[in-house]
This record gives sequence, C-alpha cells and structure tokens, in this order.
Amino acid sequence: MKILETLICALLFSLLFYQQNIGLNLLLFTLLTNIILIINNKEIIQNRNTNFKLFTYILTGITVFLYNSNLSITANIITFFTVIGSVSEHKSSIYIKWINGIYTSIAAVFTLYYDSLNTEVENVKKVKINYLYWLKIIGIPIAFIIIFISLYRNGNPMFDELILKIDFSFINLKWLLFVVMGYYLFYNISNPILIEPLTSLDIDTGNYLNKNNLENISQKNLKSEKQLGIVLMSSLNILTIFFIITDIFHLSEIHKMIASELSKQVHNDVNALIFSNILAIIIILYFFRGNLNFFEKNKGLKNLTFVWIFLNLSVVGITAIKNVEYIISFGLTYKRIGVLFFLTATSIGLITTFIKVSRIKNLWFLFRKNTQIAFVILILSSTLNWDKIITYYNINNADHLDVNYLINLSNNNAFLLKDYIEKNEINSYKKTKINKKYTSYMRDLKNNSWQEMVYDNLNVD
Repeated sequence: MKILETLICALLFSLLFYQQNIGLNLLLFTLLTNIILIINNKEIIQNRNTNFKLFTYILTGITVFLYNSNLSITANIITFFTVIGSVSEHKSSIYIKWINGIYTSIAAVFTLYYDSLNTEVENVKKVKINYLYWLKIIGIPIAFIIIFISLYRNGNPMFDELILKIDFSFINLKWLLFVVMGYYLFYNISNPILIEPLTSLDIDTGNYLNKNNLENISQKNLKSEKQLGIVLMSSLNILTIFFIITDIFHLSEIHKMIASELSKQVHNDVNALIFSNILAIIIILYFFRGNLNFFEKNKGLKNLTFVWIFLNLSVVGITAIKNVEYIISFGLTYKRIGVLFFLTATSIGLITTFIKVSRIKNLWFLFRKNTQIAFVILILSSTLNWDKIITYYNINNADHLDVNYLINLSNNNAFLLKDYIEKNEINSYKKTKINKKYTSYMRDLKNNSWQEMVYDNLNVD
C-alpha cells in the first residue's frame, strides 16, 4: 500500500511541476505534503508545535499563489524543510529541524535501507548475491533475442515491417525522470529521519550557563577581568552618549538633505551599527561567557552593560527616524524596507543579549532564539505583497515619484501602474513602458496552465 501511495504522489508531482512554472502547483504540493505527513505520522496531530509548522507551511503556499514572489517561494521552501525536521523531532532547535529536513529529503531512503540491512545482518547471516548468476539469467537471453530478431528481419519482410512499426517515441524520458524524482522525494519525506548524535546533543543542551566551582577559580583573576570590563564598557558608554547627542542635533538637518545625501547618511549609520553591535556583543559574550556571571561583585559591570544596550537601542531608534524621513521624502524601496528589517533584527539581538546577561543564559540561547525569530520574520514578511505596497505608497505619498523604479519591479504592480497612467498625466516614454509591461503580464496570465495559475488570473477575463 505504501508503494502505491508513493507512486500516486509521484505521478501527481510530475503532473504539477513537469514543464510548469511556479503558481497554484506549489500550493497543491504543500497540501499534498501535509496530507502524506499526517497519514504516515498520525502522532503529529497531537503536537501543537508541529501543527503550527504545518499551518505555517500552508500559509506560505497560499502566499505563493497570491503573489508568486521570490520571497514567498523562498519562505515556502524553508518552511518545507522546517516541517519535515519538526516531524522527525519536534523538540529540537529550529536550525536542527532545517538540517534534519534537508537530510531527510536527500538521504532518507539510503539511511532507512542501511538501517534495515544492519538489522538483517544482526539477526541472520546475509546470503551473498551471486551477481554472475543473475548476469547469465538476464543478459544471455536478451543477447540471443536481439540476434534472432536481426536474423528474422532479414529473412521475413513482413516481420521486418512489423518491427519497424514499433514506436517508442511516446515514452518521455524527461517525464519519467520527473516521476522517479517525485517518487524519491515522497518516499523520503513520508519517513522523516534525524541525524544522530547531533539531534540528541541539541535536545540535551540547555539554555542556561552552568556554575563551576568558584572556590577552585582565582578570585583575583575574576576581579581583574571585572575591572577590565568596567573600564571598557564605561568608555564605550561615554563614546556612545556623545555619538547620540551629536546625532540628535543632526536630525534637525536631515529634511534639508537631497536624496543622495540622505541615502549616504542612512547607509553610513547602518554600517556603523553593524560593526559596532557585532564588536560590542562579542565583548559582552566574552566577559559573560562563564564564572564572571556568578561573581558576587559583578553588579557594576552588568549595569554598565545594560546601559550600553539601552544606548544602542537609542541609536537604532535615531537611525530608524532617518530612514523613515528618507521614505517619506523619496518613497519606499526594497533597500529602505531592508534597513527597517535590519534595525528590527538589531533591536531583537540587543534585547536577547540583555536577557542572556540578566538571566545568565548561554550562547546556545542566543543562537536558538535569534534563528527562531528570524524564521518568524521571514514568514511574516512573505505574507505581504511588497511590490504592490511599494507602488501604492509611492504613488500616493512620495514627494518624488521614481516611476522607472516601479516599472522595474515584478508584475505584481502591473494593475496599479495601469490604473495610475489612466488617471494621471505622464510622459509618453514611461507610459509606453507601463503599457508594455501590463500587456506582457496579461499575455502571461492568459497563457498560464492551470498548474501555473496565480491570484491575478482570477482578475483576467
């Protein structure tokens, strides 16, 4: 029954994707994958964590149908591996789920075969296969059949004509290869596996630092390290305060800047944030890597660290204000949206660092939480039609509209641009480019097969 089920899935896989672009087929594949996982792993229904991953996977499939953007497709693929890894072991960290998901999709069939082979070897002595015997049984008859067909064709014109009429052109080798690939994939994902001892090591490793025996550690060394930390963090705090003060005064000037100056200012701030935050977080992780966390007289160093984190959050806020001013004046772009996402990620990194220091967490905590939050941000961001949002905002709010930038975005904004030129005066060159983009997109939509359908197909007559 398992073989028949996998074969049906393989045929559906080839039907959905063979010589087809991405569209409705990826959503249907998402639903089919969820069904197969539930049928073969009924216990996952009882686990809320895995159920949430299954729901998220369906959500990304829906966003692919709605927007068909590179971001939504990427989110769907990553969620696919997350779901497979979650079925194999739901307690593991999300990055271990990714590893297990990828490993399952690629190598499950070989691992399962190897495991079953080892089981057989342990129970009974495996009989060696006589390859020479099977070569004789299969090879010799085939060779003689080919020889006699050649002889009969020369001796009987009617037999020769019959052989010539045999046409195997209906066999599509590429399609068969696609079916085999689908069978291989579904066989693998219906039997999720995990990598050991990596998975067990991850599950057994907690988020808290372990307290070593302080009596065996030099109090003098801890005190010296604490003093170094206080001097260093105090210096960083003073420097950051001066930077914030000058940056606040500089804020009053940004509305006078031209686009290139404001862009340079925002990007310089972002670059400074990247290097300063990475360097300072490394410093914090160094000082709070071990027993200094449990040192009784470390309160001063901790407070200075918390002040530094707060100051850097302030720098993030000031940079965000500059970027928003940039957006208000010159509109949305992917780079400006990317800056907002980066600032959000930086803030989250600072907050998780604060939690790590205040609650004596380890490095694994930071890695686990930040990768998990990054995954959530990816999923949430993929649910939005960014090209449409950028176009709508810029048309209605930007002081300086860059029409060429909007034209170069994906076809998700084709309807909005078409509506814009019908309601507004625009130079003929740009109007021609928009009409060309709209006409090309309409043609693509009408030529879409049912597998390639997207939401915009519903708006085409």
